[in-house]
Amino acid sequence: QVQLVESGGGLVQPGGSLRLSCVFSGFTFSDYVMSWYRQAPGKERELVAGISRGGSTNYVDSVKGRFTISRDNVKKTVSLQMNSLKPEDTAVYYCKGRNRYGMEYWGKGTLVTVSP
Repeated sequence: QVQLVESGGGLVQPGGSLRLSCVFSGFTFSDYVMSWYRQAPGKERELVAGISRGGSTNYVDSVKGRFTISRDNVKKTVSLQMNSLKPEDTAVYYCKGRNRYGMEYWGKGTLVTVSP
């Protein structure tokens, strides 16, 4: 059974940085496309960033140049480095893994609050 556990959220001032981590437990992490999503209060969950099995990355326009997704297939982790944070980045951030068979697993989320 695959489990994903996020950490690293917290309260940060505008312009600050946070680094989120997601630890994957289970087999064949390298087979999974990993993504970070977020859901702000009253809004739908949105894709923030994704990283393929081969390391290709994609980002939603609103975070390009500020966020960086990375993965470590040995440590079975995916990280999201968030710089120049804005109040509109406030949300619960979720880690998702999707394998080549279409099976998806989600973490429970970690809260990021950007406020003076």
